[in-house]
Amino acid sequence: MTLDGLYVPLITPFQDSGEVALDALEAIARRVLADGATGLVALGTTGEPGSLNEEEKRAVVEVVASVCQERSAPLLVGANTAEALGRLGARAFRNGAPEAVAALTVVPPFVRPGEDGVVAWFVHLAASSPVPLVVYDVPHRTGQPLSAETLRRLAAIPGVVGIKSATGGIGDVVVELLAGPPEGFAILGGDDAYLSPLLAMGAHGGVTASALVATADFARLVDAWREGAVAEARDLGRRLALLSLRLFAAPNPTVIKAVLHARGEIPSPSVRLPLLTAEAPTTHTCQIMRLGDAHGEDAHDRHRSP
Repeated sequence: MTLDGLYVPLITPFQDSGEVALDALEAIARRVLADGATGLVALGTTGEPGSLNEEEKRAVVEVVASVCQERSAPLLVGANTAEALGRLGARAFRNGAPEAVAALTVVPPFVRPGEDGVVAWFVHLAASSPVPLVVYDVPHRTGQPLSAETLRRLAAIPGVVGIKSATGGIGDVVVELLAGPPEGFAILGGDDAYLSPLLAMGAHGGVTASALVATADFARLVDAWREGAVAEARDLGRRLALLSLRLFAAPNPTVIKAVLHARGEIPSPSVRLPLLTAEAPTTHTCQIMRLGDAHGEDAHDRHRSP
């Protein structure tokens, strides 16, 4: 399988009472796909999975999977252990269709096992996983950088089909990988502000939390680079990079939730500890909303529709 296009990692919205707002989650999933996203990500970092219990995780996946199946859209699910992948497999079919096309699996964090250890870990997971794996390479969170050679070793593992590259910019490793991308291996940008230049260099798409705020524009950005519409892509890329910097000015997804709440899409901007909820809508939030809605009131109205 080859993954390409725009994948939007969903927040987990909460009620004022602290419960997961499943109706709001379903509405956001529908809106994001209607606005042009290729697929969705459930239980990614943006969804605060570490703060959810197993029952809440299961409910989130079931809601998002139902929307994806209805729209024939691919779903990625965050799953980082053999146990988590096994639970995904245990509920892998609804109405005869697979819930997830792949799992988004982070490089082992904190322990810094070395590059050989990372490769061995993914060999171990892929051997028993019920779905293919997309490697989530985010060294500023994991503490484990990977070389281009190691990424190619990971790409050669049966059942590993892509990478979400979130290395903090465009460094030597990403340049080397894109200079000779492994066949059948999707390279997806994971640092929102750098998505446009990565697409220009040949990335297959992105896993882009900022697209929760400006889905149609990010979808068009991916298509514009594919089509060779360079002037349009550059213009969109510059504006969306600025939007992304604003949305990640505080720990993700606090600012995104503040914006979606100000738009009326979610009942509360709250997050769960150890994150702290962003302050009430301010001039900064309003500026972000204007950046996200720069193409007019029709886009803003769509955000308010169920």
